[in-house]
Amino acid sequence: MEERVKRKTSFVKQAAILATASILVRFLGFVYRVPLTNMIGDSGNGIYSAGYYIYTFLLILSSAGLPAAISKMVSERLALKEYRNAHKVFQSALIVSGTLGLIFAVLLAVFAQEVANFSNAPEGYYCILTLSPTIFVVGIMSAFRGYFQGMNTMVPTAISQIIEQVFNAFFSVYLAYLFLSYGVPTGQKNIPLGAAGGTMGTGIGAVAGLLVILFSYLLIRPTIKKKVKRCHQANEESRKDTILQLLKTAWPIIAGTAVFSITNLIDMKMVMHILENTGHTHENALLLYGQLSGKYVTLTTLPVSISTALATAALPSIASSVKLKEFKQVRRKMNLTFRLSMIISVPAAVGIGVLGDPIIQLLFPNAKEGGTLLMVGAVSILFLALCQTATGILQGIGHIKIPVIGAVLGAIVKIILNYVLIAIPQLNVLGAVLSTTGCYLVAGVFDVIMLSKITAVKFDMMGTFLKPIAGSTVMGIASLAIYHIVNMLYPSNTLATLTSILFAVGIYGLVMLLIGGITEEDLRSLPMGTKLIGILRRFRMI
Repeated sequence: MEERVKRKTSFVKQAAILATASILVRFLGFVYRVPLTNMIGDSGNGIYSAGYYIYTFLLILSSAGLPAAISKMVSERLALKEYRNAHKVFQSALIVSGTLGLIFAVLLAVFAQEVANFSNAPEGYYCILTLSPTIFVVGIMSAFRGYFQGMNTMVPTAISQIIEQVFNAFFSVYLAYLFLSYGVPTGQKNIPLGAAGGTMGTGIGAVAGLLVILFSYLLIRPTIKKKVKRCHQANEESRKDTILQLLKTAWPIIAGTAVFSITNLIDMKMVMHILENTGHTHENALLLYGQLSGKYVTLTTLPVSISTALATAALPSIASSVKLKEFKQVRRKMNLTFRLSMIISVPAAVGIGVLGDPIIQLLFPNAKEGGTLLMVGAVSILFLALCQTATGILQGIGHIKIPVIGAVLGAIVKIILNYVLIAIPQLNVLGAVLSTTGCYLVAGVFDVIMLSKITAVKFDMMGTFLKPIAGSTVMGIASLAIYHIVNMLYPSNTLATLTSILFAVGIYGLVMLLIGGITEEDLRSLPMGTKLIGILRRFRMI
């Protein structure tokens, strides 16, 4: 009983650590994307994204699915005290990720121009070229991160992510600023090179993150070697079997993630192609695509990153409980993860939808267009969070093929809607936003339905969905009213937006506490949750 309590506490603590790191990483991402966008504009964002989405796709194929697979396999073996097999999983992962990363890095560098032409953004050549070596670096880093997560130790991953993003933020902005004036007359901007400066910062950040994770591993390596040496296990796995099992476990995760990445690539190809064939110039199509990728995608994925962190942290813990046949713990962790995901995602969707245009004007004073995309597409936050959370849980309980099917169904819906909606002149790029919402809706609902059938878990509909929706509705109405009141009394978009956001957070939290939408268990799962519980108890609010 005591051991189970310790594992429960550990799960909550590790989820909180990874969620905290995710918040900081996303915040730092905004810190540099805001000045970067103001420097290179929407067209520069289009060029940046054209290169970055291709890089992301190859990164997924080579390594991005491995941390989840590694953490699952490692946690299962550690639950059975098979330390030697657990370490062999890590060593095998290094071989796989390093080899695939090197192959894709070389291919991307050699065929950079052809890939840029395929994306309908030949200006993205330099972005693709500077991103190519990063695939190898991140591949190596992913093996270490997966190993640490499998040991239920999120601190090294969290620190390396933060350091990686700090270096990324600084060098992306600095190099973009440096290259913008390269080779052009005074007063003009070299947008393609400026965008490439931004992507170059990604590689520098990855190297910094790798160094941190390597240092963390060297600190615990002596302890790992002792455990491996003392381990007496009956079924020692061969290197070949471990690699095959790793690939078998990873490929559905990679495939499920890659489908959405392919969808982004198709989106890029289709948006540019359809816009150019419905009367838009290449420059205007690139500008509209930049608004879609650089503003809508960047802002709506911010809250989802927290949900993804929760799902990632839950995966090794759920996998361990499944291996030990602790089915009550599996169900409890599933409901807790879904509830936390929706408590965060629903108000984010409402807030961004209500204040979409003011937020764009606040963040991007030199590129103010794109607010309508946020207002219309904010609901996709909810469905994407639902999809990501369900995917993490399905992977944790061993049903890793189901998210692939859901992702394929979502991708099909997106492609069909793209063809229909983007060609409508009144919609143009807004059609891609609507198709994205449809994609995540189909994938998310499919994953949740299948998860419910497999586990026979009855989800807490009231706590997971209805109460967050009720609290978010009150919050949305209040925040919009506060924005207009402040703006009327003192005409300033910056002041009105920041004031309404601050009040919105407080109002949502208060309403949720009053209606019982946030419990002590939920608060303990959040960063600084224990201290927050103490404060609320003083005011007799819980």
